[in-house]
This record gives sequence, structure tokens and C-alpha cells, in this order.
Amino acid sequence: MRKQIVAGNWKMNNDSKQTKALLDELLAKRPQSTNTKIVIAPTFVNLQQAVEQAAGSNIIVAAQNMHQAESGAYTGEISVGMLKSINVNTVILGHSERRAYFGETNSILAEKVKTALKNNVTIIFCFGEELADRQSGNHFNVVETQLREGLFHITEEQWGSVVLAYEPVWAIGTGETASPEQAQEMHAFIRSLLRDNISSTVAENTSILYGGSVKPDNATEIFSKPDVDGGLIGGAALKADDFLAIVNAK
Repeated sequence: MRKQIVAGNWKMNNDSKQTKALLDELLAKRPQSTNTKIVIAPTFVNLQQAVEQAAGSNIIVAAQNMHQAESGAYTGEISVGMLKSINVNTVILGHSERRAYFGETNSILAEKVKTALKNNVTIIFCFGEELADRQSGNHFNVVETQLREGLFHITEEQWGSVVLAYEPVWAIGTGETASPEQAQEMHAFIRSLLRDNISSTVAENTSILYGGSVKPDNATEIFSKPDVDGGLIGGAALKADDFLAIVNAK
């Protein structure tokens, strides 16, 4: 049975004091018993603080990125070993902002995936089409290519450490809106790709999150779709009440 997950990507927000305050509020207000896995991804400099603060709770702390090399002359980068040394065992890879602003290609992401899995780190793997792709009707091809080139080299067993996060980039901050039906259509397509190319077991057991501007007022409808297993949350993750309303919607 696949996991229900709500993950908050804090992006380049919250200094040390703000991180502590937000996490304190989440810890105080979070549901003590829930079937939904709760994940937060603070900035690198606050990861250790967040791990220590969340210790013993049902909140998992993830990193927003990592380098594909395990060490070396890569000034400013963070390795998988550095993350594991502070008990961070989950990482977001392939976020649309990393692809758009930092030139992360499918081949680079394939290497990051390989490194993470080699080191027993769980991956939240992001992918999704731009507005031009959606308007031209090429959105299914774009998503399939991102998955094939970034992920389909891994073994069936390794899929147990992968969570997928579909981001319709065209529906984030553009004024365009993705309907719950569009989300379900793409999630069903993704699951069919897994079924046809990996196995029925992987298709049924892999959680697919939706990352298209989920908010408290639309979360219940989006999460009610059969192939949507939760969300990767951006802006709404920065407010404890909004984020927990989304957690409770699942």
C-alpha cells in the first residue's frame, strides 16, 4: 500500500530564528496520529537545527538538493555524506527551479539519483512540463522523457526509495490553473508508465505527489483523486496552519 505524503519545500526562506519558530508551531499543532507522512525541507544551513528540533516526532526533515559527486572540488555544494552525517536521509531532486535556474538536466539528475540510492537516501523526484509544452499538447511526452532519462535506469527494488512529485510548472505563479481532473489525468498517465516499463507492483506502490499550487481551499478536492497520493507544497508550507490544513486534507 503506497504512502500518503505531504512535503513542505521551504525553498530559500526562513533564517535560523524563523525556522525554529515555524517548526515549533508545526510540532505543537501537528496531528499526533495520522496516516500521512509529514516532510519539511528547510534551507541547508538550518537542516541540522531542524533535525535536532524534530527528533522523536512524526516530522521528517529533508534536503532541497544535493550534488551528484560524493566529495571533491565543488565549491558551495553539499554531498550526500554531509546530509547523512546530520541524519538527513531524504532529498528533493529535480525541482523545476533547479532545472530552470541552475541548468539541471535529466542526465545530471540521473547521476544524483544514482548517488542518493547508493547511499540509501530516499528521493522525492520532481518533474513536469512548462506552459508551452501544455499548450502544444506535448506535456505527456515531456513528462515521459524526464522520467525515462532521470529515473528508469534504477532497479525495481530501488523504486521503494523513490517518491514522485509532478509539478505542472505552467500552473505555478502564471495565473493559469490546473484542475483536479488535469492532475488526476497526468498522475494516471505516470502510473501507467510505471506499470508498462517497470512493474505493476512498482506502479501500485509508488507515491505520486502533486506540486501545482496546493492550498487549504483546494487540497481536499485534489487529494480525493485516486492517483494523487499527497502534495509537494511551496508557499503554503511557510504558514503552519495552512500546511497542517493540507496535511489534514489528505
